[in-house]
Amino acid sequence: MLERQAWRALDAVLDPELDEPITELDFVRSLEVDGGRVTVHLRLPTAFCSPNFAYLMASDAKDVLSALPWTEEVVVRLDDHHDSDLINRGLAADAGYRGTFGDEAEESLDELRLIFRRKAHTAAMERSLTALIRQDPELRPHETTLGDLPAGPATDALLRRREALGLNTDPAAKVLVDEHGNPYPAEETPVRLRFARSVRISIEGNAHFCRGLLKTRYPEAKANA
Repeated sequence: MLERQAWRALDAVLDPELDEPITELDFVRSLEVDGGRVTVHLRLPTAFCSPNFAYLMASDAKDVLSALPWTEEVVVRLDDHHDSDLINRGLAADAGYRGTFGDEAEESLDELRLIFRRKAHTAAMERSLTALIRQDPELRPHETTLGDLPAGPATDALLRRREALGLNTDPAAKVLVDEHGNPYPAEETPVRLRFARSVRISIEGNAHFCRGLLKTRYPEAKANA
């Protein structure tokens, strides 16, 4: 029961670049619950994955597990990464991102998280609009509202991305908007959709590539390449 709750909590931790839960990507190597103590080992597709991303996922994992009402001690360890020792020491000491990396921290964790949330929103926006355009080639994307989108996983994902960015989720809100929620004018629709498509394809391609690398590195991994 407690172990299941811990796994469910980890479902909320996303790879910031791939925009997928670390549980689905099979980045959680092991999870053990002993009373109020939870120990999690994480693994990544390569030893040289970005330390920023690695720390963000490990830190988020510790946060969501610590938020469970029954946890008394949470230990998150990153395995087989070139910065494992540094990151694991920082996590154990709750040193934070800058406290862990010191002068090597190039940007704040919040700034990094915002960049990838915006990319995830752009991809989700394109995914929703492209599905509608396939059904109705005469669709005018710049006039399409959230209320025009069909119920389903793609729309749910788009709404979650907008909420994470603090963007309007009212059914009357336009779907095709910039990072601040401002609708694009009609004449910019083609170029904005092309850009959004490139972002979506990049994310999906990286996810496929990383699954393959993980499977090569850890043959026992469940992730499908």
